[in-house]
Amino acid sequence: MVAKEYQIIAKNYELAGRASSDIKKTLKKLEIDRNLMKRVCSASYEAEINIVIHSFGGFAVFQMDESKIVLDFIDDGPGIQNIDLAMTEGYSTATELDHSNGFGAGMGLPNIKRIADEMDLRSDHYGTHLKITFYLGGENNASQ
Repeated sequence: MVAKEYQIIAKNYELAGRASSDIKKTLKKLEIDRNLMKRVCSASYEAEINIVIHSFGGFAVFQMDESKIVLDFIDDGPGIQNIDLAMTEGYSTATELDHSNGFGAGMGLPNIKRIADEMDLRSDHYGTHLKITFYLGGENNASQ
C-alpha cells in the first residue's frame, strides 16, 4: 500500500499542481500504465485546482493498493451550493483573479467524472469531499 497526503493552500497559484506532480512521479516510479497515469494525474490536477480557487484550503490523500488508486480531496469550505449546476460543463464560480491566472473554465468536475472509474462528491457549508477511484487493470470507457 502506498499512501501520501498533501496540503493545498487556497489562492496559492504558485504551488497549484504540486500534489498532482508528486503523484505523477510516484506513479512513474511504480511503472503504472501510461493511460491510467494520465487519467489519474488529470483528475488529480483538476481537483487540486478546484481547492486552490474555490475553497479556504484543504488537503489531498493519495492511496494505492494492488487493485485501485483512490484520491480524496477535502477542503474547509465554503462548499458547493448546487452540485448539479457545478457538474454542468462550462459553469464556474471562479473570480476574475482565477481567470487571470488561467483557471476557472468550468470543466474540472465534468472532466473528473468522465475519466474516473468512480467519483463521489459531497459538499455542505463546512466543506467538500471529492473521492475519485481508478481500478488497476481495468479500462475506463472514456479513457484518453
